[in-house]
Amino acid sequence: MDHWASALEQHWGIRAKLKRLDGEYDLNFLAETPEGSGYVIKAMRPGCEDWLVDLQIQTLDHIAKANRALPCPTVVAALSGEKMLHLQDDAGETRLVWVIERLPGQCYAHAAPKTEQLIAEVGGILGATTATLRDFEHPKLSRDFKWDLMRADWVAQDLACIEDGARKTLIRKICDQYQALKPELDRLPQQAIHNDANDYNILVSGGAGTGETPHVSGLIDFGDMCAAPRICDLAIAAAYLVLDHPQPDAALAALVSGYHAVNPLNAHEIDLLWPLLRVRLAVSVVNSTLMAAENPDDPYITISQGPAWRFLEGHDLNAGLMAARLRAACDLPVVNGGDRVMAWLNEARGSFAPLMGQDLSDAPMGSLSVENSLWPQNPFEMPLAEAARVGEEFNQEGQIWLGYYHEPRLIYTEAAFRNGPWKASDRRTVHLAVDGFAPAGTALHAPLDGEVWIAENRKTHLDYGGVIILRHKTPAGDPFYTLYGHLDPEAITRLNPGDRVAKGEIFCHLGTPAQNGGWAPHVHFQLALSCDGIEADWPGVGDPDEMYLWRALCPNPAALLNLPDEKVCYQPTDKSEVLDKRRAHFGGNLSLTYSDPVMLVRGWKHHLFDEWGRPYLDAYNNVPHVGHAHPRIQAVAADQLRRMNSNTRYLHPAQTAFADKILSKLPDHFEVCFFVNSGTEANELALRLARAHTGAKGMVTPDHGYHGNTTGAIDISAYKFNKPGGVGQADWVELIEVADDYRGRFRRDDPDRAQKFADLVDPAIASLQAKGHGVAGFIAETFPSVGGQIIPPTGYLSAVYEKIRAAGGVCIADEVQTGLGRLGDYYFGFEHQGALPDIVVMGKPIGNGHPLGVLVTTKAIAESFDNGIEFFSTFGGSTLSCRIGKEVLDIVDDEGLQTNARNRGAELMTGLKRLETKYPCVGDVRGMGLFLGLELIRADGSEATEICAYVKNRMRDHRILIGSEGPKDNILKIRPPLTIETEDVEMIISVLNQVLAELNNI
Repeated sequence: MDHWASALEQHWGIRAKLKRLDGEYDLNFLAETPEGSGYVIKAMRPGCEDWLVDLQIQTLDHIAKANRALPCPTVVAALSGEKMLHLQDDAGETRLVWVIERLPGQCYAHAAPKTEQLIAEVGGILGATTATLRDFEHPKLSRDFKWDLMRADWVAQDLACIEDGARKTLIRKICDQYQALKPELDRLPQQAIHNDANDYNILVSGGAGTGETPHVSGLIDFGDMCAAPRICDLAIAAAYLVLDHPQPDAALAALVSGYHAVNPLNAHEIDLLWPLLRVRLAVSVVNSTLMAAENPDDPYITISQGPAWRFLEGHDLNAGLMAARLRAACDLPVVNGGDRVMAWLNEARGSFAPLMGQDLSDAPMGSLSVENSLWPQNPFEMPLAEAARVGEEFNQEGQIWLGYYHEPRLIYTEAAFRNGPWKASDRRTVHLAVDGFAPAGTALHAPLDGEVWIAENRKTHLDYGGVIILRHKTPAGDPFYTLYGHLDPEAITRLNPGDRVAKGEIFCHLGTPAQNGGWAPHVHFQLALSCDGIEADWPGVGDPDEMYLWRALCPNPAALLNLPDEKVCYQPTDKSEVLDKRRAHFGGNLSLTYSDPVMLVRGWKHHLFDEWGRPYLDAYNNVPHVGHAHPRIQAVAADQLRRMNSNTRYLHPAQTAFADKILSKLPDHFEVCFFVNSGTEANELALRLARAHTGAKGMVTPDHGYHGNTTGAIDISAYKFNKPGGVGQADWVELIEVADDYRGRFRRDDPDRAQKFADLVDPAIASLQAKGHGVAGFIAETFPSVGGQIIPPTGYLSAVYEKIRAAGGVCIADEVQTGLGRLGDYYFGFEHQGALPDIVVMGKPIGNGHPLGVLVTTKAIAESFDNGIEFFSTFGGSTLSCRIGKEVLDIVDDEGLQTNARNRGAELMTGLKRLETKYPCVGDVRGMGLFLGLELIRADGSEATEICAYVKNRMRDHRILIGSEGPKDNILKIRPPLTIETEDVEMIISVLNQVLAELNNI
């Protein structure tokens, strides 16, 4: 490298240190100057012809002159003014040498995450580059070489190199398809194209853990340029970007839409993309197989084939449906003539025969949406008995009612509607038809002349039952299709493909639930502009993130019902409008989780659903302790509200029953319960009790604790009062260090750490006494949660309690986060510590979302507080609250949720520990039961706040909700409802592994 550093300084006047870069044939060096400037010196292989370098230099000069906004390198002229020189290397061989400016970023292959936004930007950069090169000319652009897709015929001549019979057949099929489309390709205009925008020739800045959105920072290496249709350039880029991508069809749509936005394509070009992509991969695997034969000792050659073969063998996607998808992504007609079909349907609206034998203009609409409907009770299971009653609240004797098009619903519960292995995987929820609900046996009339395309009986649970698809033609000859599902299969026995059905003819009837797939009697009436690729199952529901395709392929069929589109088209609540109104009407310090907030409208157990029916695994919310929307809690609440709801000024057995249940879970010295509205109110009351009992005012509490948002609770919550803008530490409060044996002053290798942490209480007690406040008590989250999911060393809390009591204070255990069985092995956290508090505070989870807090204490402390002034909480201890609270505790027992917390927590801990050994950024895994934390760190061991934020948001992108805590907000907090299952644990570990892997390159 010293040779080339000397050459760079001598001929370009650049003094720099050199670092060798990858290169298949050429010598490439990164040159960094003392001032921080960067260059790349390229010494071409011996014998390289001048025209190859000249072509690249002229191309880059053209781009720099025509569009400086493009992230392409500029060529640096030598001191002589020349842009390429013939120089000898240290072996005496002559090489062509030239220099370009360095661009920032890393190769796309190593960048993460590869979001659809980033892929769309790649398309945009490539599209803009191709547009810029449209008028570029060079005599060597038309050259004969193997990477030119216009000359891919050679692959068919070398198929003998592939020994595997199935693979050879696959490549031969691709070659045959290429020969069929070659005449169309030859007719397209040709221009200069990059021709090799692969994942190593695209540079990306930002991304995982940087705090910067990933964006394209460079398009490099124009050495494979040639003249070809621009769609070849896009197909080559696409061939690399889809490899090992979990959703290649979505990635392709993003790439093509990004390209089209800056360099509009026509529908004919888009139709060629998918087959050309496969041709490029065929070229790649055949070429690498030939190279492997020539270089049998180079394992990299065959390893590099892996992604291409995985794609070719695992993604034989329907070409017609893929073309429709890509057209839709570019807002072009999904099929030729599709725009003409829609124009004719709009013109003919009002002239079609009534589908259900009557005018539907006044037919009422019934919503089965995620927001408006409770069908089904369990969004992951729809029993036939429930499916047969769907929408019964809208039924009126003999009256037809309609279900919306474009409506997200949760009634599609079968695994076939799920696009992944987990319950929280992508799911098809958006209805692509209009439903007509009417009694079984209701006759259906053909809206217009048609031909039977498909007639069959699909008997699978919650399938179509009897289904008929008719093919129609507009007067101009453009075809389209209508589907009629949930029919009496009798029609299937009469009709065969090719049969004609006349306009107005009764051709089928609505089936009973026993005949129509199990549903309440109705017709699923759907319009489609093509059936290419969907004939096998004809999806009646679409993924909300793919509605750009399904709205285009299966438009609103309102015209065929002689109805206006807006009558039957559902519009979910607009999240952006809700966000705007929230910002307008709520305080700015009412925070929202995630950089892109999620709007949640339904829940079930440990899953939540947004307004489009997207499912999320709730691994964060400890408030729904026994699960969201628990049927027993619904029933108890409804039952009590039908009776009465009063307060503790009146006797009611629900109050004493609730108290008995709580006290049965606690040590015998606890005898008195106070019922309030929240954990905050319970902690505020705990302060009053402590002061009334001791006559002192001073409180000792761990740093970064949180006990609520009232004035008194904030005064003992360093998490709040020490924040910027906080009220600061009160004179009567003393903070002690959190007993964190991972990051604190005493670590896990110290066997005496529990006592040493406890001894930190001594100066705090002395300070309060010296100031004349005395010691009213000590309050702590038994296991500090906002402090970072800390599990104090065993014996710490009992040692602290001993010191506090010796100073005359009482000991308060805040069990809002850790109580009621969450820890698995222990019902309360103080049990793990071998400590006996004087006051225990419970909140949030004990009401499972209903506002409820509980304080339990000794009779002696309660008597000290009984000073003649009445204590009363208007809603605390209401009959409703007491029944709900007791039901929560009963459910924990009846459903074995404490045991589940222990077992699932053990599974989580095992998986998280594996990740700890695998990823250096995981500094510590700690917790117990379903109270778990991962501390994320930088390479130097410091708190990785930005990495934690990245992981939390990426987990949300993958439909998992988790939180973050700690003084530096670098600890992932996992504390799901206690209903979580093994499958969900596996999802958390799998996705977290995937997200942490994205951080490997930072």
